[in-house]
Amino acid sequence: MKLKTLAAMALCATAFTTPALAAEYGKHTFKISSGAAKDHPIATGIAAMSECMEEGSDGKMKLKGFYSGQLGDDADATQATRSGSIEMVVTGSAAIAGIEPALGVFTLPFMFENDAEVDAIMTGPFFDYVAEKMPQHDLVMLSMWENGFRNATNSKHPIKAVSDFEGLNFRVMQNPIFLDTFRRLGANPVPMAFGEVFTALETGAVDGQENPLPLIEATKFYEVQKYLTLTRHAYSPNPVLVNRGVWESLNADEQALVQSCATSARDAQIERSRAAVGESADKLTSEGMEISEMPAEEMAKLRELVTPVYETSMESVGKENFDRLMEELAKIRN
Repeated sequence: MKLKTLAAMALCATAFTTPALAAEYGKHTFKISSGAAKDHPIATGIAAMSECMEEGSDGKMKLKGFYSGQLGDDADATQATRSGSIEMVVTGSAAIAGIEPALGVFTLPFMFENDAEVDAIMTGPFFDYVAEKMPQHDLVMLSMWENGFRNATNSKHPIKAVSDFEGLNFRVMQNPIFLDTFRRLGANPVPMAFGEVFTALETGAVDGQENPLPLIEATKFYEVQKYLTLTRHAYSPNPVLVNRGVWESLNADEQALVQSCATSARDAQIERSRAAVGESADKLTSEGMEISEMPAEEMAKLRELVTPVYETSMESVGKENFDRLMEELAKIRN
């Protein structure tokens, strides 16, 4: 009887001293692709996520970042992540809108008025709504980082009125909504992969392009563009995606860590992204770019001109998706 009691006590002690409930992590190194340069705020997010994963797994789980489209542009890298040849990608929402229409709503012009609205949407119920749709595309969406608000540059003249867009050859993303938007402004939109843009601007094949300020700086567009107009005509989020098969091969502890680190890294990425806007404006000015804003009455005209884009795009983005986003924005604004 005494021996049985001692054995029971030993078993009980083992239960309290053995880390049976401790998290279990295998060794994993995930390739993660980005079209942004290594000094872009997206890289800050990747570094923060990687550090979080390494610390949380005692060095067993790591990210290996590939930048500047080394593994393909956003569209190609997203498809490679779907197929599993790349484990993860931080991609543009426009690049995946053709795969999942719910992400197409972010390519519509003037959807967001400020950063607070953006943050509420990208971390709230609408994010959950979109995330639920991704596994059917062999992807899992971990978080939503940002490229930021987009602005127009060109090499011809300052854009002080809507009429100044007339006749300019503008590189735009290979996305029907952006094509429609710039046509309505009187410009000649030219769809083009991002990796080709600098050369096209340098040779005069296109006159202008549109992107957030940190990306304009990181890609040195100031070397081939003179004029920057703060139009903030669209907001570009960056979904953080992992291949579904890779995700399902991870145990619950590994999934929890990756998810947690992608979420917490968003804070570092967003903070860096927004600080970089002001820094980039200073840098671009010092490099000789002329930065201006359109008068309020011209911005009102611009918004009015592109309003029909909502109707013409409804079939591609999905009315349910659009209505869901507008409902969430209405709650935020009220």
